[in-house]
Amino acid sequence: MGLTRTGLTACCLAALLTGCGGDSGNGPAPSSAPAPVATPAPSPTPSPSAHCSLRARQEWASAQLQEWYLFPDLLAAGLDPAAYSTVEDYIDALVQPARALGRDRYFTYLTSIAEENAYYEQGANAGFGFRLSYDTGTSRVFVSEAFEGAPALAAGIDRGAELLEIQSVSVASLMASGGPQAVINALGTSVVVIFRDTTGVDRVAALNKREYTLDPVSDRYGAKVIRDGGRSVGYLNLRTFIDTAEPVLRAAFASFKAQGVTELIVDLRYNGGGLISTAELMGNLLADGRGGQVFERIAYRDSKASENETYAFQVQPESIAPTRIAFIGTGSTASASELVINGFIPYLGTSMALVGSNTYGKPVGQIALDRPACDDRLRVVALKIENAAGQGEYYNGLATAVPVTCAANDDLSRQLGDPAEAMIRASLDFLAGRSCTAISARAGASAAGAGTRVGTAPQPEMLVPEKPRSTLEREVPGGY
Repeated sequence: MGLTRTGLTACCLAALLTGCGGDSGNGPAPSSAPAPVATPAPSPTPSPSAHCSLRARQEWASAQLQEWYLFPDLLAAGLDPAAYSTVEDYIDALVQPARALGRDRYFTYLTSIAEENAYYEQGANAGFGFRLSYDTGTSRVFVSEAFEGAPALAAGIDRGAELLEIQSVSVASLMASGGPQAVINALGTSVVVIFRDTTGVDRVAALNKREYTLDPVSDRYGAKVIRDGGRSVGYLNLRTFIDTAEPVLRAAFASFKAQGVTELIVDLRYNGGGLISTAELMGNLLADGRGGQVFERIAYRDSKASENETYAFQVQPESIAPTRIAFIGTGSTASASELVINGFIPYLGTSMALVGSNTYGKPVGQIALDRPACDDRLRVVALKIENAAGQGEYYNGLATAVPVTCAANDDLSRQLGDPAEAMIRASLDFLAGRSCTAISARAGASAAGAGTRVGTAPQPEMLVPEKPRSTLEREVPGGY
């Protein structure tokens, strides 16, 4: 593509590291990005010329992979594009060798330029506005989180509610007949559901998917100070790493700084990743006194080594100097989330902990390669991430990389931000110096779920499609 420092590298430094079933990066470089839109714009009408024919799009995708793919030796050779009915299927076949080794778990994919720009720039989505998970022991489906300004919460559906019926079909029968995918397939554009709310009352709701704006930090519980035994602990729950997170992150840390907070709980339990630039901002806000020290190193394949970057902390007016941090994670914690956690291991050591369960395991990121006439954006795994100590390669999650881990279950009976919620309670215990049980080193099963199980109680796993296609499905695990 002949991209320069202000083209390719700017793209990559803001690229996505999301993990859940297929990760992505940010849009094209600022100089070539379209004007921000409040809601997803219609995709451009594909050119009637051969430029946007199936074969032309397949050949274009193959050429980009041959030039930029991080694992060039793991691209399938000799494939006939004519054997594949879609560009997506052809891409999947090309990267299958890397996928078989766990290096590219649907991280390379084709998406819509218009849809993705709307999400990353504005948080624009179309859906019901909730995350769904299922109990692995009983196959019951629950709401893990509901988003402000979206249909589900407006209908009284919030965290902890149980989904009982969809369109007069019981969730139990759907799970029995087709597992999680059958439940996903039943969630059409408009549905009538029966759910049991958090008080135990069964209720009926008619839900219609509509456009809403995802707030990356909830105004209900996303940022607060928890008083624990005379100590002030900052609590931050970040849903996703997108552009609109910057002002709310700055506001949250300004509040922490004003209140003298030095101990933090950073809740990334459902955060599948997002923009590297937003992850770097979070690192900067946690780095008072570390200005100029290395946060991350980004490396490409040998033929693209000239694009390699080292990013150093840049102290901000809102930055604090934390003495202890509890990072809450699960198998849905991926990519940019893991970048932030991994970046602080060399500096905090045993003064930081991973609380919850093992993370997803995605130490790689994508660049965005665009073909605007066809509304095609190819997300190519092209870079890998290491911290200042050279630690990366955490394809099996961060449980073996973080010096201290504390196992805890995701307690859907309590709202996020509640000090009595099991993962937050375990985080407070770590910060107070109390003992905990270590997380098993078993890899997270998928970005869809909680990954490592803890104790004997079944862990909820996020309800995700077998092959995520929309930006929301990729970036917001379990989101509909």
